[in-house]
This record gives sequence, C-alpha cells and structure tokens, in this order.
Amino acid sequence: MKIGFLALSGIRAHDKKLLELGLTLPGFVERSRIIASLPSLGLLYLAACTPCGHELLYFEAESSGAEPEEIYACDLVAISTFTAQIFEAYAIADRLRQSGVKVAIGGLHVSALPDEAIQHADYVVVGEGEAAWPAVVEAAAGGGRTGIFQASDYPPVALDHLPMPRYDLLGSRPYNRYTVQATRGCPWRCEFCASTVMLRMPYRHRPVEHVVRDIRAITARHPSAFIEFADDNTFADKSWGKELCRALIPLKIKWFTETDISASDDPELLDLMRQAGCRQVLVGLESPSAGALGGLEQRADMKARRASSYAEAVRKIQASGVTVNTCFILGLDGHTPAIFEEVLRFVEEANPFDVQVTLLTPFPGTPLYDRLSAEGRILEPRAWNLCTLFDVNYRPLGMTPQELRDGIYWLSERLYSQDATARRRKEFFSQFSPKMCS
Repeated sequence: MKIGFLALSGIRAHDKKLLELGLTLPGFVERSRIIASLPSLGLLYLAACTPCGHELLYFEAESSGAEPEEIYACDLVAISTFTAQIFEAYAIADRLRQSGVKVAIGGLHVSALPDEAIQHADYVVVGEGEAAWPAVVEAAAGGGRTGIFQASDYPPVALDHLPMPRYDLLGSRPYNRYTVQATRGCPWRCEFCASTVMLRMPYRHRPVEHVVRDIRAITARHPSAFIEFADDNTFADKSWGKELCRALIPLKIKWFTETDISASDDPELLDLMRQAGCRQVLVGLESPSAGALGGLEQRADMKARRASSYAEAVRKIQASGVTVNTCFILGLDGHTPAIFEEVLRFVEEANPFDVQVTLLTPFPGTPLYDRLSAEGRILEPRAWNLCTLFDVNYRPLGMTPQELRDGIYWLSERLYSQDATARRRKEFFSQFSPKMCS
C-alpha cells in the first residue's frame, strides 16, 4: 500500500482582537511560527512502526485547512491533529473517504471522543498508537475490520524498544526546530492538562542512548538543527536528567524543553543543562500566587505549595544561563480582574526572558471539562474549534467572559510590546559574558 501521514499543526485562534494584536506582538507571533514549523513526531513514530513492504509519504495540511492533492494517491492516510483543528481534520477525512482513501485518526482528542471520530474515519486509535498501528495497517491492507482500536488491547508501548522516528520522510522541508522525545507523561495531574490525563500512562523516560541516537540522525541531515524535546516534563526525574545532559554535552546542540519549577532546586542540574546546550525551559506557573492554585494540581497540590518561591526560582534558573518562558493561565476559578495587573507585576519583578499567557481551556477528556460541564459553565458545548487556548468558551467564576477577554488584551499589549520584550531580554543578557551566551 501507499500510506500517507498527514499533519495539521500551528496555532488557531478565533478572537479577532487577539489576532489583530498578534500582528504586532512579537512574543505571540514568534511562538506561533515555531509551533507551525514543528514536524509531527507522533506520525514519524507511526511510520517507523509500519510493517515492511509499504510506501510511506509525509504530508502537511495548509494553514487554510486544505490538504495537498498528492495525498489522494494514497491507499491509507493517518491524520494527526489537536482539538482546535479537529473539524478541519474531519473535513479532510470526509473528502478522502469519499474518494476511496481509507483514513485512520489518532491523538488526544479522538482518544477522549472515539465515538465522535469514527463517524469520519475507518480506523480510530485510542491511546498511544505505536503498538496498535501495525494492526490498523494489516486491517487496511487485507480488508479486515474497521472501527476503534484500543491501545489497551495491545502490549504497552515500551519506550526502550521504540524505533527511531522516520525523520527521513521530512525530506528537505525547512523547519525551525526538530522534535525529539525524551520522556512521556508527567508525575503531576493538573486538572486542565489534556496530554497526561487522556493517555493515562505513568511518567516514563527513554534510554539516554536512544535520545542521542535520534538527535544524531537529525543533525546528520541538518547540522545546525535546533532541537525541541516533545516532553511534558523532561526533568521530573533529576538523576536521569543529569545523565541526559552529560550525554548531550559532546553533541554541541541547542535545545528547548518543558519542565516544572522544581528544576530550580538542583544547581548541578541547571549547570549541566547550560553546558548541554539548553537555551530555554518552558515552565507552567499558571498563576503568580497561591490563591488560585489550590487543588489545581490534583496529586500533591504542588503548584500551590511552590507559588511563594516562583520569582526566586525563575531567577535561579536564569542565573545558570538558561532562559525561562513562564506560562500563565488566565481565568482560573480564583481569578478576578485583578489577576492581569498581578501577572504584569510578577513579570516585571522576576524578569523571565519570555512570557506566555493563555486562557483556561476545557479540553474534552480532562477533569476540568467534566467539572465545568457538570456545573453548566461551558458556553458552547462541543465547539472544539474554540479549544485554542486563546478563545473563551466557559463562564469564569470571578469575572465575566468579556472581562476575561478584555483582560488578556490589556495584558498582552503590555507584555509583548517591543519595549517590554527588549527590557526582559536585556536584563537576562546583562548578567553574562558574551561567551557564556553564545
């Protein structure tokens, strides 16, 4: 068979005012371009797990939601997407099926709502797809059963036996960053988090030598490639994280990842991260003080316990030479309109290199969605196209939906102005010698 792998990526937003602001706000625009340029690592893993004897092709949908014409020559197409783009994915799947192409869909959204997805696909994979995918390919090639394939019906995905992703399928596409996975999952259980909740698997890390192998495969083709680890919390295990960093130092690469604030507790780890080429960590602070954080992390209330030390933790990480992108979620139940000035004050005090602000978003399958739905606070049920992180689709407790929208406009104008961005970056670089920051 000829099997196509179709990625839909990039930021989606329907709020016209934010889109207008995005034309002039460098922080928003830069991050949008980076996300849009990332290849789909999940599809490259599926390609690597495809049984021999098939022709494999990698495609990307246009930002308009249109699929490339060449994809209609495939016998089977696997589609990867996020909740915000799911209607675009369904529309493409419907067009492909009408033309006689078989379609498989997987990912977080369809793992939460497989009965919805099967209306638009021949095969729906629920959960981690690598173990189930060969069965889907076999069914498609031999005219076997269609329907929902549960990952739980197959052996668990063993990260130490994952093959190398098929980076070769990307060809000469000019990506800003290339993705490598070092860990899966997160030991914490935040109410709003889609990825760790819906896959329902424990936190795991891959063998360090396999991570190095994958990076070498990328840099062999693209020597100056910037690496983005496709992880939720790379350094939750500090001992393993140090082992990873020591192995990365000889590679002389530059990279980005996500982790939690506890990375600031370990000076040795921070020093090794800098030596290994870490340029930035994205840390989800969610709110600048403990009041709105209570119960948000459902396992140990970690975020509320750490909130009083957030500013100092950011300074510790950046003092090591690694920049921090602090992430805030606006519209938590403990937030009132005062939150926008509170976030601005925190940023001016802590001076993180980058800041990301998003709106609380009830993704299907999360405890947050279930709670807000039970409380009758979802404004447009099943309006998945509004699950963008930048559109309001619920009723906040401490303000009106419009106050939340107006607040993010006000805050974004102040966080992402050229002067504010330049000041934060100047503050970081002023601490170090040019050699250290090169």
